[in-house]
Amino acid sequence: MKNEQKRKLITDLQSQGLKLVEDSTGAAGRKGGAGPSDHKAVTIDGTTVMIPIHTSVAAKSNYTLADFHKRSVYKKSYILEKNGGGIASIQFPNQPKFYSLKTAEGIPYSHIALLHSHNVLATTVLQTCIRYSNRNTACQFCAIEQSLAAGKTIAQKTPEQLAEVAAAAVGLDGIEQLVMTTGTPNTTDRGAAYLIECAKAVKARVNLPIQAQCEPPDDFIWFKRMKAWEIDSLGMHIEVIEPEVRDHIMPGKAKVSLDYYFQAFEAAVKVFGWGQVSTYILAGLGDSLETITDTCDRLIKLGVYPFVVPFVPITGTPLANHQPPSSKFMYGIYEHVGAMLNHAGMSSQNIKAGCAKCGACSALSTFENISS
Repeated sequence: MKNEQKRKLITDLQSQGLKLVEDSTGAAGRKGGAGPSDHKAVTIDGTTVMIPIHTSVAAKSNYTLADFHKRSVYKKSYILEKNGGGIASIQFPNQPKFYSLKTAEGIPYSHIALLHSHNVLATTVLQTCIRYSNRNTACQFCAIEQSLAAGKTIAQKTPEQLAEVAAAAVGLDGIEQLVMTTGTPNTTDRGAAYLIECAKAVKARVNLPIQAQCEPPDDFIWFKRMKAWEIDSLGMHIEVIEPEVRDHIMPGKAKVSLDYYFQAFEAAVKVFGWGQVSTYILAGLGDSLETITDTCDRLIKLGVYPFVVPFVPITGTPLANHQPPSSKFMYGIYEHVGAMLNHAGMSSQNIKAGCAKCGACSALSTFENISS
């Protein structure tokens, strides 16, 4: 498959989703919880990406799989169809071996951490957020406590549990990095202290690159503390940009100003290094292409990788029926931001760990290192 064809296909699939009438792929997929939710990992021409499958938009997608009896036995390949015509052979990563294990207390490892893409271990160390229970403050796209309510996870993962699962995931499944995020607690460090405790335990057990993700803490000294305890990269996610969009989509989090985020980014880059700090930008919630690309330009000049992803509506949230961005809109963003990254010499593959390093929730990495 030609590179341009693959970029367009991934971009389209992440906007439209994939309709699975009968999911017999045997691959991991999930509903609810911290993102990526309502997705399944799909490998297209050697690139593994997360594709929405459990959304209302995916249920109407033009993309489907051929009848399951047609699948190839070799490498468990399937034929991806669009409007009934076969267009590509795709694969689904296998269910990880560590999912079959439990702690001594009987907690399934999959309730502590999950496989993202094909080689990334991800966990939400605190599965609650101070804003979630109040719709006047909650981010409308967030489903962090859905998996907790469904009994698919636990509210707080202990450092010892995370170290145990991480060691098993590396040994059994060849996991290459760990992403630790957190719901925002009612503490001024915004979860940084607990992320440090978890990282210390993991690094004592297994040599695994770690990204920690939290809101900007009240004191930027926390960045030095996180780095000192071998957290390799940092994610602080602005999600949306324009003031009116921020106030509408995430009324509580919008109280943390963009100016403060950029102060935090500048301080964090000095500690973690150029290109080792990243931020999520959710496209399709109201920000214009110009706003997103201008902000990405500003971030890249600071040394921050702008991980732009298409918004995926999650069942059970206030935005469950919100239309995701069109593939045309996303492709335009990727072209602009990819060119900026190339000009700056910034690459997702040079990040030590994190969502941008994984890259599966976006097509952006496929626009890196291409000639303008």
